[in-house]
Amino acid sequence: MDPTNPLYRYHRQTLLAGIGEDGQRRLGVSHAVVVGMGALGCPGADLLARAGVGRLTLVDRDLVETTNLQRQSLYSEDDARGGRPKAEAARRRLASVNSSISIEAVIADLEPRTAEAVVLDGPLGRPDVLIDGTDNYGTRFLINDLSVKHAIPLVYGGAIATRGVSMTIRPPETACLRCVFDAPKDGAGETCDTVGVLGPVAAMIGAYLASEAMKILLGREDLTSGSLLSFDLWTMERTRLDVRDARDPDCVCCGRRVFEHLDASRSARTVSMCGQGSMQIRPPEGAGALDLEALARGLQNHGRFLIEQSCVRGSLDAERSEDGGCVRLTVFADGRVIVGGVTDPQRARGVYARYVGG
Repeated sequence: MDPTNPLYRYHRQTLLAGIGEDGQRRLGVSHAVVVGMGALGCPGADLLARAGVGRLTLVDRDLVETTNLQRQSLYSEDDARGGRPKAEAARRRLASVNSSISIEAVIADLEPRTAEAVVLDGPLGRPDVLIDGTDNYGTRFLINDLSVKHAIPLVYGGAIATRGVSMTIRPPETACLRCVFDAPKDGAGETCDTVGVLGPVAAMIGAYLASEAMKILLGREDLTSGSLLSFDLWTMERTRLDVRDARDPDCVCCGRRVFEHLDASRSARTVSMCGQGSMQIRPPEGAGALDLEALARGLQNHGRFLIEQSCVRGSLDAERSEDGGCVRLTVFADGRVIVGGVTDPQRARGVYARYVGG
């Protein structure tokens, strides 16, 4: 291939019989939305950017912390020291890897009130595929609702401890997540806080998410997995559950088309942040955008606060965290607040009311 050809950087990829130059051009005009830029979203988005997927939207609510670096491959120690929003830190890193594609960072919690606007009405247009790299069932089922309601293929993945799982959903042809998984009760199931996660497991699932997404973007849905794949990398146990005929005609989501996780009345105001020893609090319904400069000035009376990366962040001198340090606050323009060093919802709401909500 001529080195002056814009596709030259993808030369090794275009040599593949299943891609070629026509397939590469198709990837170049495609759009993938990655929800969750943690252990799964990092390798997944990285591979899609390097593969030349022309438009990437990265959605995440969290900030980079030192404990993320063990498995979240797009971030640096500098990102952790600065407490940068993951979506923006990932965007910067991927833009340095491939400057020829468009990447949008969405620093937000994907929740019922805003999910459709974030996914469908963003500046990069309607997506061709959704990638679920999240860490909680509530958001996973929300993405599943979006996928089924708007007939957008979804590649689901999960990683916990030494185990990984993935499944590809192509509505209306295949089973959705609700056909296969029961909705858990609040607080049910293991989390990375309680049992940890092995980095290579997350990398493997992230790569699997990217490969399934590429098949969809190339128009080769026939090659996507018809199984719920799970494996334990520590014990080398693997299982494949054939879900090609698992679509439930009475499924609340894809059968009866009741999208209960898109119902804003279900949106919890206070949720635990996986792996961070923190609580996130959403503003009351109808609350407007915050004046971050005015808030930062007011918070200076209570600690050291700066405006960084479209948020106000700092620590409260008079509020002690559970590890004996200062309680940390990160406040976003949409009113969302992360209370760091607090895991009790009632106390987190009290901090919110005293310093932000009032």
